[in-house]
Formats: sequence, C-alpha cells, structure tokens
Amino acid sequence: MKFFAAKLEEGVKGGNGKPSVGPVYRNLLSEKGFPPMDSDITTAWDVFSKSVEKFPYNKVLGWRRIVDEKVGPYMWKTYKEAYGEVLQIGSAIRALGAEPGCRVGIYGVNCPQWIIAMEACAAHTLICVPLYDTLGSGAVDYIVDHAEIDFVFVQDSKIKGLLEPNCKCAKRLKAIVSFVNVSEEDSWETSSKTSKKSDDFLEVRTTSKKSDDFLEVRDDFVEDFQEMTHEDVYLSFLPLAHILDRMNEEYFFRKGASVGYYHGDLNVLRDDIQELKPTYLAGVPRVFERIHEGIQKALQELNPRRRFIFNALYQHKLSWLNRGYSHSKASPMADFIAFRKIRDKLGGRIRLLVSGGAPLSCEIEEFLRVTCCCFVVQGYGLTETLGGTALGFPDEMCMLGTVGIPAVYNEIRLEEVAEMGYDPLGEIQAGEICIRGTCLFSGYYKNPELTQEVMKNGWFHTGDIGEIHPNRVLKIIDRKKNLIKLSQGEYVALENLENIYGQNSVVQDIWVYGDSFKSMLVAVIVPNPETVNRWAKDLGFTKPFEELCSLSELHDEHIILELKSTAEKNKLRKFEYIKAVTVETKPFDVERDLVTATLKNRRNNLLKYYQVQVDEMYRKLSLKKM
Repeated sequence: MKFFAAKLEEGVKGGNGKPSVGPVYRNLLSEKGFPPMDSDITTAWDVFSKSVEKFPYNKVLGWRRIVDEKVGPYMWKTYKEAYGEVLQIGSAIRALGAEPGCRVGIYGVNCPQWIIAMEACAAHTLICVPLYDTLGSGAVDYIVDHAEIDFVFVQDSKIKGLLEPNCKCAKRLKAIVSFVNVSEEDSWETSSKTSKKSDDFLEVRTTSKKSDDFLEVRDDFVEDFQEMTHEDVYLSFLPLAHILDRMNEEYFFRKGASVGYYHGDLNVLRDDIQELKPTYLAGVPRVFERIHEGIQKALQELNPRRRFIFNALYQHKLSWLNRGYSHSKASPMADFIAFRKIRDKLGGRIRLLVSGGAPLSCEIEEFLRVTCCCFVVQGYGLTETLGGTALGFPDEMCMLGTVGIPAVYNEIRLEEVAEMGYDPLGEIQAGEICIRGTCLFSGYYKNPELTQEVMKNGWFHTGDIGEIHPNRVLKIIDRKKNLIKLSQGEYVALENLENIYGQNSVVQDIWVYGDSFKSMLVAVIVPNPETVNRWAKDLGFTKPFEELCSLSELHDEHIILELKSTAEKNKLRKFEYIKAVTVETKPFDVERDLVTATLKNRRNNLLKYYQVQVDEMYRKLSLKKM
C-alpha cells in the first residue's frame, strides 16, 4: 500500500482516566524535521513589501466599479500603487494617534481598501482585528469592546450600524475611517458620537506624512503551492475575516500574483468569474454544490443522445483517472468534446479548485475532478492553526472525500472519544483531531480557561472528529459538538448526514435535527426549484414553486422517498434515516442569521427559527406510532 504521510510515533493505549491516542503523522517532506523557513520572510509585512520590490508593476488588487447600477470591467492597482497607498494610510493612522500594539478593526466586504488597511497595520505593528461584514451591531459592539479597538476602517454602508443607539462601541472609538466618501450626515453623526469625526480613505491619505519608520510584528509564513506563479489570478469572495481567504491572499501576494474581488453579490458570482477569468478558486462546499447543480441542470436539458455521449465520456475519463493518470492526460478527447465547455463556465483558465470549511461529498468532488479540467482538492484548517493544516493531493483518486495529509509544519494525531465509540487505535483510526507544530496560535484573547481546555501537552484539540485511513490520509467526519445521542443510545453525526442527504438533486439546503429524548431524525429542507418543477410537470401539476412546496405529495411522499433512496445508497443505519420533513421555499441565509458567513448551518438559530415546525413533525410522528 502507498503511504502518503510519515508515521513519527506509535499510538498509546489509554488507562487510569486517560484516553487512548493514535500514532503521530507528519508530511513526508518533514519526516526528519521541519524544513527551514524562507530566509527573506520574517514578518507578515515582508510578504507584501518584498513582492513590491520584485514585482512593482504587476497587477495586485482588482475591483469592479458600479456606475448607474451597471457593473464595469475589472480595474487594477499595481503593487507599487498599492504600496504607496499603504504608506499613506499607515502614516495617517499613526498621525490620528495609533501607537504600536493598538487594535484596529476592519469592517466591510472584501475589497482593495480592506487589504490596504490590513497592510498598513502590518507595517506599523498595529493589531488588525477583522470583523465579519455580516455581523449585527450587537456582535460588533461586543468585539470592539472585548478587543479594545480604538480605530476602525469601515465600509460606508456599515457606518450607520456602528452608530445605532444600542451599539455603545462608538464611544470608545477614536476615529472611524470609511472605505469611500462619507456623507455629510454620517460625518456629522459620527463626530457627535465619537471623540473624532469620520474620515474617508482619500482624506486620510492626504493628511499623511512621509514615514518609513516601520515597526514590524515577527511571525512565520508557510508556503505550500509551489506551482503558483506571478501570472496567476485569485477570485476573492469568501470573507477576508475568515482564515481561508486571508491566507490565500497572503500566498498570492508572496508570489507577486493578482487578487480580484467579487463585486458584492454572491448570487451573480458567475459574472465575476467570467470577467476575471481566475486561475485559482477557493470556496466552501455550498459554492461547489451550486456549480454541480448548475451543470446537472444543463445536462437535463440536453437531448438523450447528447446526454448519453456526455455520460459515456465521463465514465471513460474517470476510468483513466482511477488508473493513476493526471486530469490533463486521462482523456484529452473527452475534455475537448464535452468538458472544456464546463471549464469555460469557470472563466477558461482555471487551474486549481480548493474546497474547505466543511466536508465536500465524494460524489461532487469526483464530478468536479472529471469535468472541470483542473486540479480539485479538499483542505482542512482553522484560525487557531493559521489556516492550512491538511491538504489533499491532486490526481490521487484515493483521496476523494478526504482532506489529505498534514501540511509541512504540522503534526496530526487522533484522540479517543470513548463515549462515542471513536478509537484511534482501531483498524480505521477515529477520534478527535489534535494538531501540534509551529503554526499554532498562542491562545484565546482574555480567555485562559478556554485556552487551557483546548491546549494539552502541546496538542491543540480541534473539536473535529476525523478518521485516518490505512494509507494515512485524513477524513473529516463531523464536529464533536454536532454529535448527538438519540433516545435509544445511538450517536448521530448531523453534519455528516447533511452532506450525504445534500447529494440528492431534490435538496438545495438541508438542516437535520435530532433530539436526545426522541428516537428519530427530522429535517427542514429547501428543495431545488428545477427538480421540483420537473417532478410537478411529470405529475401534471401547474402550480408556482411556492404552492408546490405546500403539497403533501411533495414533502410527505416524494422527498421522503428520495431521502430514503439516498440513505440506502450510502448504507446509512436505520436510525440515520430522516422520518419527517418541513419544506421551506427560501434558502437559509445570513440575513436571518441561519448560516455563518461561510454558509455553515447555525444549529441553535435554526432550531429557534423552526421550533414550531420541529414540534409539529415530532407530534405527527408520535401519532403514527400509536
């Protein structure tokens, strides 16, 4: 058997109250020790400033200007131009009173100004505190107070939120700097609620003074994707407050490459893709599920003969991929006849797709590997581990559904979770994922109790449940806190079930719920409109989508049967079958706080929102048992 990781230490059987721990694994490149860091990179500021020296006239930050509600082409700043703005902003924020170690918040959607502000902080030892642009005033108020933020760079549309009566943080802020021009009304209101008036980027830059007195924070930077060059282009749409996008952009700056920002509307992300023509795209599973759904919809519209040809070419290329051929050599004929059109939908230049944030189903990963004519891998990481902790290998089909092997500067092992039956010393090692290495955080700010809870003997306990397969490849099963025990004593991994059921074409969004006092699972499902409309047409229904979703024939019969079919196909146990569903017409969204910024289900919020429907489903199930 081919091993993809090095075993550093054997596992140890637990006893006397201590859990068993599995073997320690490393990347093959660091089997004999972690390799030396890049000698020219010692600080976060070096990543950007060194590339300014090497690639001053390369494009670095791209955006699309919206005029009269029309989105224009991408416009670009070069490394030299961006560097000039960073110097101005950094000098100006120091002139406003920011001292080394001062906390500076950044609150807004991804855009060049976000990065300019971040780099200005890096240049002057100012601590950058990202704020998710989807946060409400209550959460922002808490973070500003908890992190002791003195200055904040803010998107213009977020200014009023900072000034709401229930948002007390404005009182402690010394300055609010808007990404764009500030209206007179907002400027006046800000000056009445903070110790200084609000400024915009242009005003702040003009008040700056020449200064090259940089004070840098020393840290480490890990470089992984050796294949990327200064000619590559990355599309940024995941929140910059999220570690995945932040580290991707840092890597591209290191390479002297280009980052283009989406224009703010995820619903028309395909328009940004077509305009930018990225070579690298990173997203959460929901993004790739939508790509998959779009392709499947187009396939359904083909005539039977062309659909047969597509499926035959798919199986032909897949067979050669499974024999070890790279995606580019498995079947150039199939790529030319069928799959290049899918590649064109992704801009025509895509070289790498990376999925992170949650597990991507094997079915969808396989489909993307076959049809997108590029490398497709899954990765795993956390903010506490500076992002990339594990990454799959392109063209290794045995890694489907896994996150690959440890990154070069990490070690991974599993720890027993006895009450859930996860054994790190079993044939298939399973347990809580623990990480050790040079990329760990130092602790949670102002929370030594939580730091002590997750950091034990140098190992960071992630709270994620994983498996390590015999070939030493890591697979994520679920979050430890998402595992629930049903009334009959069986444990259920809810997120894993959502990933499995989400593969069915009838499902657009799904939230699976279980109660420790109940023996059955229920779910709230947002059905796929195209699939539902096809089902309705076959049965002779001519109602609008919203009315179709209220039909008992849909939710009590068709959807339940489809979910049962998926459960049987994936060999789920009977207690993992969904016994009742509520059909929702509107996808789970950030606006109702039902999902995170990276589109993960907020379980507590979903339960509060659908409590009445959950109670009703269990009531009906109890009546059936009588």
